[in-house]
Amino acid sequence: MKILIATGIYPPEIGGPAEYASNLARVWKKRGNEVSVKIFGKFQKYPWGIRHVIFFFYIIPSVAKSDYIVTLDAFSAGVVTLASKIFNKKIVFRTGGDVLWELYTERTGDMVLLRDFYIKKQKEFSLKEKIIFSLMRWTLQNLSAIIWSTEWQKNIFIKPYGLDKQKNLIVENYFGKKLPSGSYSKKNFIGGTRKLKWKNIELVKRVFETEQVKNSGSVLDLETVPHNEFLEKIRNSYAVIIASLGDISPNTIIDAITCGTPFIVTKESGLFERIKDVAIFVDPKDPKDIEEKVLWLSNENNYKSQKQKIESWNFVHDWDEIATEYEDIYKSIK
Repeated sequence: MKILIATGIYPPEIGGPAEYASNLARVWKKRGNEVSVKIFGKFQKYPWGIRHVIFFFYIIPSVAKSDYIVTLDAFSAGVVTLASKIFNKKIVFRTGGDVLWELYTERTGDMVLLRDFYIKKQKEFSLKEKIIFSLMRWTLQNLSAIIWSTEWQKNIFIKPYGLDKQKNLIVENYFGKKLPSGSYSKKNFIGGTRKLKWKNIELVKRVFETEQVKNSGSVLDLETVPHNEFLEKIRNSYAVIIASLGDISPNTIIDAITCGTPFIVTKESGLFERIKDVAIFVDPKDPKDIEEKVLWLSNENNYKSQKQKIESWNFVHDWDEIATEYEDIYKSIK
């Protein structure tokens, strides 16, 4: 096949879509497919709207000759969908986070849970947010299929975006083979992430500043480094903590599992069912709950028990499997 992958970022840039695009391209090329990768992020220097028009004309030749288009970027998905419709091409969009919710929380500081966002906040959208919502609704309704990584996100989006008649499919995120466990020198909880309000970092910082947590010897580490270094950092840390207001398929938690490192994670996550046997869940709006779970994991016996659970967990979903699932989807869509 001739496959076009449209992505917002690509290595050496760091992030989930970059890893996803590069690994799908690698597997498909190895299988003898002709793969073209087009990166929307290259046009970020241009104003919003203008960069979309430029990207549209940039991808036209690749769209015209492709058999299958996989887009991983919400900001450019509408542009790629329009081009695919002109040339009658099969296109799927693999959803990531929720761009609209991220923009809203950054603008307003309203710490609304993702699962409540469309139910409670649509009337408070700004003009820009209303436009984005309308464009995303059109895009999602005009794809050959939507690929969700979790049922949780799919169920949040179905009603507000009118997707009950759309072809909705699940392809779980990447879960790699376990790495050898490392060793920690202090009770450091890795919480490094993008500095966005919905990540709930300020509340987590306040938890680690309480007297009880300080007395336990636990400290919060918010340093961010490139992914390969980050894996090594997690492997040799005490634990990982993610207490965001809604994380669809948090890569940091998947990395923690890969490294055999105990973790605390928001219960507002699409991974809940997949990881419930090895996770310590917290209510992201309840600092007392987060504090109690940090203190629980700071106990040596509890920690050993949790580490044994994670080290014995053996679910794997690798890039070859994921690429095959996308190929099967191509065969299933008209």
